[in-house]
Amino acid sequence: MTRFRLATYNVHKCKGVDWRVSIARIADVTLELKADIVATQEILLSQAEAISVRIAMPFTFGAARLHAGEPYGNAIFTPFPVASSEKYDITIRKREARQCLRVSLSLTDTTCLHIFAVHLGTSFLERREQARRLVSTEILQCSDLSGARIVAGDFNEWTRGLATRMLSEHFQSADIAMYLKRRTTYPGVLPFMHLDHIYYDSTFTLREMHLHRTRLALLASDHLPLVADFDSGGGPSIPEH
Repeated sequence: MTRFRLATYNVHKCKGVDWRVSIARIADVTLELKADIVATQEILLSQAEAISVRIAMPFTFGAARLHAGEPYGNAIFTPFPVASSEKYDITIRKREARQCLRVSLSLTDTTCLHIFAVHLGTSFLERREQARRLVSTEILQCSDLSGARIVAGDFNEWTRGLATRMLSEHFQSADIAMYLKRRTTYPGVLPFMHLDHIYYDSTFTLREMHLHRTRLALLASDHLPLVADFDSGGGPSIPEH
């Protein structure tokens, strides 16, 4: 059995609630998490590179679009060996470009874990279509993927919409009310919405979950990291290439 800690964190381009951009501050919050896997959203490539150096952890980047001429999207930080990765375009007509990043990790010599980092759109109809794409055979139900899956990120869905319902039909949902004694996570200082979610295959056992609410985290971004501890019970073997 393998125990690991996963976090999802919208870093808001490293801009804090004080409107100051500080890569070092986000990196230091990431270190506080003591996580084995950190799925980040709203991050620039140069920021991911600098954070990787500061926390001494490799990363995989998925660009959704350019921001001020620089690749911008999702990044997954982890010391686990990366077996493969894929970027999926989930952009909906005339809306902001969105992307899902999949990183397949070798937890052990025989156990594979697929992490999907997502950031859905702000429009209700946009999220409906993105949810359908996510659970399609092109992404989450792809027959080429052998191994357990975790989907984490900022779903921009503060009510039980289609994305929540569809993902809950295929995955276990980390119930924040059970662990956090509340149902809201955003914004960090005075949360009144639940935007950040973690979905996982029943192969895993969720042992603990918390919202990382330190003084530094409250300042570094408008989101707080959502952290979950999992046990993996072996699972399917990593396919040979």
